[in-house]
Parts: sequence; structure tokens; C-alpha cells
Amino acid sequence: MQPPPLVPSSRDPGAQAPRRGVLIVDDDRDIRETLQEILEQEGYEVATAKDGLDALDTARDERPAVILLDLFMPVMDGIEFRRRQLLDPELAEIPVVVVSAAAGVEDSVSALGVAAHLEKPLRIEQLFEVVARYCG
Repeated sequence: MQPPPLVPSSRDPGAQAPRRGVLIVDDDRDIRETLQEILEQEGYEVATAKDGLDALDTARDERPAVILLDLFMPVMDGIEFRRRQLLDPELAEIPVVVVSAAAGVEDSVSALGVAAHLEKPLRIEQLFEVVARYCG
């Protein structure tokens, strides 16, 4: 799947419209598929990844506007993904929103320097608000 194109805005001929791409990173297939369906119904382009390693490759290919990241996954967890993301100049500027059901992760989330933290179970209104903030 090709990333959504950046198209000039009608307000400023030289400006580019915000990207509407979202990358969902979660090892739970049901959560990935549900979030993908909800966001696609709202008009967002959505890519998914099952772990942090898969997410690094997908983020490079898709160039999402925002990444929704679970913390606890096999192969590569969200914390290691974020560390590697920040070391990669091509990916470092993509905002990350941690989406986690784990209790007591506030300190870990804060140390990651992420844009936001949403707790599972998600409130759909919060999800839409955060995604819209970064996807336009």
C-alpha cells in the first residue's frame, strides 16, 4: 500500500496538506483490526504492525502522521521501538501515542517522550481527538 500523498492546500499554494496516515502497533490482532476499522471509517489511511520490529519497517515504508503504540509486545516491545525510532532521523519526528492497558506505566511513558498516553479500554472520543491532532 502506498502512503497517502501530500497534496497542496488550496489556502496556500506552496503548503502541503497534513498527512492522514496512522500506524497501529499492537500484538493483539483484534485490537489492531478494530482500531483500523474505526479509523478507516473516519477517513484515515491506516497501516498496522504486530510488534516494534515490524513497526520500524512499516513506519519507514508508510511515513505515518502518528503512531499508536502498545508497550508490551513480543519480538520488540514499545519501549525498544521508541528508543530505535528516536535514533532514526527518518522516523524521529513522527509523534507517538502510547496505547496501553498496563497499570503503573506513567513513569515509563513519561520517560519515552511521547505525544500522549491513552489507556485501554479506549474511549473512542479520546482516540479521535488525539489522532485528529496529528493527522489534521
